[in-house]
Amino acid sequence: MSEAVKSVSPQELEQAFSLFNEASAQLTGAYQELQGQVEHLTGELAVANGELRRQYLEKEALSQRLAMLLAALPAGVVVVDGAGEIREANAAAGRMLGDGLLGRQWSEVVARSLRQTATSHEWEMTAADESLCRLNISVSQLEGGGGQIVLLHDVTEAYQMEQALQRHQRLSAMGEMAAGLAHQLRTPLATALLYVANLAKPGLAEPERIRFSEKALARLRHLEQLIQDMLSFVRGQGGEREAVAVADLLGELRQIIEPQMAQREVCLGVEDLSEGCVLRGDRKALVGAVVNLLENALLASSAGGEVVLRAEATAKGWLALTVRDNGRGFDAALGDRLFEPFFTTRIEGTGLGLAIVRSVAEAHGGTVEAHSVPGEGSEFVLRLPTCVPDIEFQGS
Repeated sequence: MSEAVKSVSPQELEQAFSLFNEASAQLTGAYQELQGQVEHLTGELAVANGELRRQYLEKEALSQRLAMLLAALPAGVVVVDGAGEIREANAAAGRMLGDGLLGRQWSEVVARSLRQTATSHEWEMTAADESLCRLNISVSQLEGGGGQIVLLHDVTEAYQMEQALQRHQRLSAMGEMAAGLAHQLRTPLATALLYVANLAKPGLAEPERIRFSEKALARLRHLEQLIQDMLSFVRGQGGEREAVAVADLLGELRQIIEPQMAQREVCLGVEDLSEGCVLRGDRKALVGAVVNLLENALLASSAGGEVVLRAEATAKGWLALTVRDNGRGFDAALGDRLFEPFFTTRIEGTGLGLAIVRSVAEAHGGTVEAHSVPGEGSEFVLRLPTCVPDIEFQGS
């Protein structure tokens, strides 16, 4: 070992130290450069952390503002997860549907508290004070998680105002038709009085007495029908709402009108394309409205003619009830007046039948329209909302 050391010359040692110093200088430079990069990255990290903190504070402030806004909203907001469970609900939703919503199944809340109305997206419920409330409910899908946001608007006051307005319009129409009503009542009443006066004649033969009695009774029945039609028009909406299967409704209408059709030798066709639809409304009023249309079609038809009653599911949540005949039809100029109270083209008509049909249609959230080609027939279409659920929830 000592011999090897002794054999190293001073020049070699100097060269080795020179190389060592050079490597040391390079390491020092690399360290300083690395230290500079670390300082630069530390600065960038500090800036990034500051930006992230700023964004976090902004989002936290935004979240607080949104929470305050959500709490102050007069509309109810309910957040439902993919399994149909309520995860969030604001104060307005609690006031509308009751406390303790969190963690419950939304479908359970709907079944317990809400009742569907004839108007699409509107539901009824009984409040804690036993008053009847009306809610407009809309649903929006949440991206990603499969949840939904349910918005509830209390439209009770607007609905009540609308009902009051409709009633005032009907009462206004009644005022306008007072003169026409007086004329309608006076003519059959005067005729009935004339027939009754003839019954008092001495020595009147029995056949004549029977004939005058029948004619007087017919006029009085005409008066009774006129008064009933007038009251139906004023009431408009009718009685209790119930679920009415369209197939059952068509069967009932066939039983009512088919004997009259057969007696006048008019063929009745019934087409059910309702796909199992269910209406919600006053069954008696609905039957009466369609019977009105069928009777008009029958009166417009001659022996050998055909009347078709068709029920068809159209757009989602809507049903079209169509009554079509191949009778004499009517001029287009009369189309706009057909639904006016006391407007009629028949001597024996009261002029309230089609006005009642429109009143029933509007009371059920629907419409009625008429089309005709003179000499080829007429078509009346009653469009009504069905009981297709407006609220469909995943997991419910």
